Formats: sequence, structure tokens, C-alpha cells
Amino acid sequence: MPTPARLRDSTEILLPKTAIEGIREELEERFMLTILAEDCRVRIIGSPVEIKGASDFLARNGVAIE
Repeated sequence: MPTPARLRDSTEILLPKTAIEGIREELEERFMLTILAEDCRVRIIGSPVEIKGASDFLARNGVAIE
């Protein structure tokens, strides 16, 4: 049985707000995601397949994901 933390890791990405400036529109066009703005960060939520694709896209655009 997967743990909640493991499921969360495969369905969301947390980044500083500035990390997706200039690529947010393309990110939303390419992938079925929900992007929530919080205080100083964004929470990108999607299915494991969409999150994997979005993660690869972000990496290709120089966004480091920890």
C-alpha cells in the first residue's frame, strides 16, 4: 500500500512562484494541471502521468525540482 507522502510526491510539485514565470501559460496548455498560488510558492497538481510530463518540461526549461 502506498503511503500518503509517496502519493503526494507523484501528484504534485511545489515551487517558488518565480520558478514558472514566463512558462506558466505553456505549462497549462501542454498538461492537464491545477496550479494554485500560495504565499510565496505555487502548488502544481495533476495525475502521476501529467506530473511526470510537467516535471520533465520544467527541467528542460531550467527549473530545478527537489
